[in-house]
This record gives sequence, structure tokens and C-alpha cells, in this order.
Amino acid sequence: MSWQQWELAVQSVTERALTWRKRRRIVKKEKQKKKNPVLDWLDAILSAVVIVLLINQYLLQAYQIPSESMKPSLLISDRIFVNKLVYGPELVPGMLKVTGFRQPHRGEVIIFESPEYLPMGPLKDILQRVVYMITLSLVDIDRDENGQPKHHFLVKRAIGMPGERLRMHDGNVEILTPGAMSYRPEASLKEDLGLVYPNTRTFAADMYPRLENAGAAYALELANLPVTERQHADLAKYVSTSRDENGGLKGVPIAQFDQFAFDTALYGQIWALEPGNASARQEWRRRAEGAWVADDRLLPMGDNRDNSHDGRYFGPVRLEKVLGRGLFRYWPLGRFGGVK
Repeated sequence: MSWQQWELAVQSVTERALTWRKRRRIVKKEKQKKKNPVLDWLDAILSAVVIVLLINQYLLQAYQIPSESMKPSLLISDRIFVNKLVYGPELVPGMLKVTGFRQPHRGEVIIFESPEYLPMGPLKDILQRVVYMITLSLVDIDRDENGQPKHHFLVKRAIGMPGERLRMHDGNVEILTPGAMSYRPEASLKEDLGLVYPNTRTFAADMYPRLENAGAAYALELANLPVTERQHADLAKYVSTSRDENGGLKGVPIAQFDQFAFDTALYGQIWALEPGNASARQEWRRRAEGAWVADDRLLPMGDNRDNSHDGRYFGPVRLEKVLGRGLFRYWPLGRFGGVK
């Protein structure tokens, strides 16, 4: 075949390809003209929902802060994006978590499933997570009997790491690291590691003797035993007590205080009154002697230590239940920035 024949052959093939391509475009345009505009909108919306869902499930998820437990780092109604890839995402919402790039480090803001959460059931749980994700945390269908959203997910800071033991002293954390001979104050450990996260305290350190006295007095009143005038005054400073028609004691907090320290004194006094009360002994020992963190867990705490329901109460959290790390706050715009 001569060079001229080769040229004619290439030209012919090219013309056919271009003609086929042009014909295909015309057919596609004609199909689009015949397509229902409503179906076009539904198709676009569905595509957007799928994209948002995939991003939220495997890369970045939006969360809304429900309480003051992380104040001042995060405030009520702050909205943040969470990096789900770093610790490993779940293949399906609520199950089949895969291994991430690393485990959480001390001081990181983490999002995890509450150990106290009561599931609605597998299908409802998946539906709740899907709706929560595709609406960027605007809609939460998982609500209690009062219509309030349940605390399915919690946002706290990783404080106790695997293999450590933590205890509280006058509201301050003390940590026993693996191999160490004694507990170290959290502030000292933070300084050595270069961590700068805040610890907000609203309860004065010099008030702990009165608070512990109040906790012991509450135990005495629960047992229908007399209390001293000083004990009654200390209790009345923090809790308003009354009896119901059956003589049972009811207490309503009337001031901000360290609930953990109050409960420690309460269970200690109950155990002293009832040495055979195994439950009171266990509760007191867990609070007074500290919590041990197993190798597959961590202990989260809120920055607002006197107003945070966290690992001090429900214990260490399994690493597989840690869903992601706080990345940045996107709302309100005036507080836009990284989560530290």
C-alpha cells in the first residue's frame, strides 16, 4: 500500500469516527429534550445526597455540639467537621470499622459513640445516622420521650490512654503511666508533652472540704440518720432536699459543683454505714482509687471539668467506638477555625 493510500485510509477512518461522535451527541441531546425536568431534578438531588453521604461516612462528617462540656474549646451549637479517615471509618454506619492510619493521641478532640446509648435497633440506627449525615447534623430523628435528641455521639478530649490509671484529686486529674512509680498531675504531663488544651474549672479548690462534707451528709440523710448543724449547712449550700409521701429523700442541685467529688464522698459514707454493701464499696473504690484503661480503650473527658458527663462516670471507651477526630469548626462563621 502506497503512502497516498495510507493517507486516504486514515482520512476515511477519521471522518467515520467524527461522524459517529457527532451523531452520538445529537442523539444524546434529543434524549435530554424528551426527559422530564422533574426527573432531572430528582436525579441531581439523589446524586448530591449520595456524594454527601459517602463523604460523611468515609472522610468528613458534620457534628453539632449539644452541651457546654467542651467549653471554651467548643460551645453549644458549634458545628464541626470530623476527620473519620484518620482512625478508620465504618464500612456501614454503626458497624464494620476498618483500621485507620493511627490510634488517637492524648489531647485530641474525639467523637465517639456513647457507652450509655440505648440503640433503637440496627435498621433504625442506620437510618438515624444516614439522615444525620445527609442533613449535615441539622436533623436528628433519635429523640427521647421528651422530644430531645439522645446523646448518641459525644465530643470529648482523649485524656487517659491505654495502659494508664487515672484518679481525681480535688477535681484535678492525676495519671499513672505504664512503668511509672507514682501518679503525675495532668498539668505536669501536658507541659512535658507540649500540649496546650484548656481545663475550665468553675468550682473553687478550697471548697472541696465542704463539698465532701455535703456528700457524706446526704448519705446520712438517705439512711434517716441525724446530721450535725455544720453538715446540714454544707449540704444545703449545694442540694435542696425534701421527702416524698413515702419518706424517700429527693435531692435537687441548687448550685454548680463537682458532682464526681460529691458522689465519691457519698458512696464512701454509705459504705462506712453498710460495710456489706458491695455496690457502694465498688462505686467508692472506682472513684477514689481511679480507673484503669485497658489496652483497647481510652478515657475521654470534657474540657469543662465541673460540667461534663464523661469517662469518669461511664468508664473507658473502646477504641473501635471512636469515630473520628475534630478537624475544624465551620459554624458560626465568627468562630471558624481549627479544633484544638
